[in-house]
Amino acid sequence: MSKIIEVKNVSKTFGKGENLNQVLKGADMSVEQGEFVSLMGASGSGKSTLLYLVGGLDRKFEGNISVCGKDIGSLKDKELSDLRLKNMGFVFQFYNLVMNLNVADNILLPQTMAGKKKSELKPALDEILEITGLTEKRKAMPNTLSGGQQQRVAIARAVLGNPQIILADEPTGNLDAQSTKEIMELFAKLNKEKGLTILQVTHSEQCASYGTRTVRLEDGKTIG
Repeated sequence: MSKIIEVKNVSKTFGKGENLNQVLKGADMSVEQGEFVSLMGASGSGKSTLLYLVGGLDRKFEGNISVCGKDIGSLKDKELSDLRLKNMGFVFQFYNLVMNLNVADNILLPQTMAGKKKSELKPALDEILEITGLTEKRKAMPNTLSGGQQQRVAIARAVLGNPQIILADEPTGNLDAQSTKEIMELFAKLNKEKGLTILQVTHSEQCASYGTRTVRLEDGKTIG
């Protein structure tokens, strides 16, 4: 296996002067291709901050981060956008669905905005609808779905572009126990059957147990 994510001596500071807050203090982490890694830590420990840095959503940091063999810090904006579009899928605590688009169109949106035609995406759409259990809901509007179903749509949207990595930030934070179990089983299935590398931020030991390994953040540094 090869390292698909490498974080070396990464520090991140917010604020200035008396309000200075160093969240990450030389964090190190590597994720092998095909792993399902859970990133845990106390509230405010920098879990989500580190995830956003790996995803290139925040570019101000010290140290080195490489994703799919590319140095995040040295990429131009267009290069970073291409890397995210082709290699990364994002799943957040809030589903970020477009409420006036149906399930299928929500899933297709990032790829159609990138210039792909719906017709060429249909086989992949049909497959991910089946995997996520949404085939019967393809024409449904988001406001008719449960929270768990909406998160499935968000996961399907993230997976449709066939990324190498899924970055998930508290993906079950808004869900009840049964929906949480179903979403985590779906992540485990995608990891095993499609070989997707998953890095999830979670505060739940139960959710972390679905992964292959847990990394903990303490005092701005990673353990494990």
